[in-house]
Amino acid sequence: MTDRREFLMRAEALLGEKGLTSQPDEMAPWLTDWRGRYRGAALALASPATTEQVAGLVALCAEYRIAIVPQGGNSGMSGGATPDESGNSIVLSLRRMDRIRSLDADARMVTCDAGLILQNLHDAAAKERLRFPLTLGGKGSATIGGLISTNAGGTQVLRHGAMRAQVLGIEAVLADGQIFDALVPLKKDNRGFDLKQMLIGSEGTLGVVTGATLRLLPEIGGRTVIWAGLGSITDARKLLLHCERVAGDHLEGFEVLPAHSLAAVLDHLPDARSPLNDIYAWNALIELVAEEGQTDDLPELAERMLEAPFENGVIGDAVIAANETQAEQFWLLRDSISPAERAIGPAMQHDISVPIERMARFVEAAVPQVEARFADTTAIAFGHLGDGNVHFHVLAPGNAVAGEWEVSEGKEISAFVHDLVTEWGGSISAEHGIGQMKVGELGRLGDPVALHMMRSVKRALDPQGILNPGKLVPLAPEGSSP
Repeated sequence: MTDRREFLMRAEALLGEKGLTSQPDEMAPWLTDWRGRYRGAALALASPATTEQVAGLVALCAEYRIAIVPQGGNSGMSGGATPDESGNSIVLSLRRMDRIRSLDADARMVTCDAGLILQNLHDAAAKERLRFPLTLGGKGSATIGGLISTNAGGTQVLRHGAMRAQVLGIEAVLADGQIFDALVPLKKDNRGFDLKQMLIGSEGTLGVVTGATLRLLPEIGGRTVIWAGLGSITDARKLLLHCERVAGDHLEGFEVLPAHSLAAVLDHLPDARSPLNDIYAWNALIELVAEEGQTDDLPELAERMLEAPFENGVIGDAVIAANETQAEQFWLLRDSISPAERAIGPAMQHDISVPIERMARFVEAAVPQVEARFADTTAIAFGHLGDGNVHFHVLAPGNAVAGEWEVSEGKEISAFVHDLVTEWGGSISAEHGIGQMKVGELGRLGDPVALHMMRSVKRALDPQGILNPGKLVPLAPEGSSP
């Protein structure tokens, strides 16, 4: 206890009054994950303002063997930023580190702090007639560091790739307090391992991301957004392939959602309305974009693209957004699925991927299998069909008790879904990370060689195990080599 008091005194001296608190009411919002599924305790909440303060704090934690739980916007889906219940760790929030350090419009890149909110990055890029090509429903709270640490995806992965593809350089503090500075990007650099890529997607288990250099793209001159009604997800797959052939690089997004998800959103948003008059089993949200000077061709391209699917019966009905307001309304329906379902009641959410060409068949096979095995549940899939990633949610029966159902039947459901995904050659985590939610499942289903490599890297970079313990990297089975 004396050591803890001494640690807190030295940490406060390093970070100042604004940088450290142990007050329960001030820490409370940061000790529960976004879904409310995980609640932990912490010795303190640290909020450094600079990379140097992060480095000093991490070195101090290493000296006292205090565990560190890095946290961005606390909007993650896998409990990766929530401490355990022991109260022996500190939560390291990067929310005060929210500066844009530099923005080079000619080079089309920006260097920023890890705590910068995604929406603020979008706004800063827009002022320079540029854009950052990654967006998602939580853009108002998600931070750059969190997006890097989980290798987040979003709705533009189809054309631009996940966060890994956007990172040109990175700055991070390692477990001993050293600063890894690789912010300056080089087009060609063969000096060994690409260490920044190892940190991307590591969920704070190998280092604390404090800054990044990111690529920017020219702003779009305009877009055309389409809502289409379809009879099956197989038809959606056919439509996607057709759109890719006809639209090429103009195709920016292709999302699918079933009738159940749309109905949930319409109930959740009082002013929302369905884009189509009739109800369709599946809906596709399609976005075409063009650079400045080419936008006049988009409406014609959209109409030409829809002709054949209408003629051969792939599309039942479709509407092209008449203006930007209607386009935003279409996207709001897609982005509101998760909060709408959360309002319905308990659910087990699975962020999965299978090979792109198998996704439609996987959904058609898995939905009835899950519903047949687990009585009175409803299985739905929605998301990024074009990159092989769907959110496969299983909604609890109407009489389920929140908090109890998830840890009983809910766990059985997740194991069953993950077994199916593995059989189909897929991944149990496509874009939300492993966190604490899936670490056991990764240990159960992961490739032994890959798991051995992950544990080896973790031991090498964090020998004391103080960086986000219990997340991402499964413990080695008892009796096996570590």
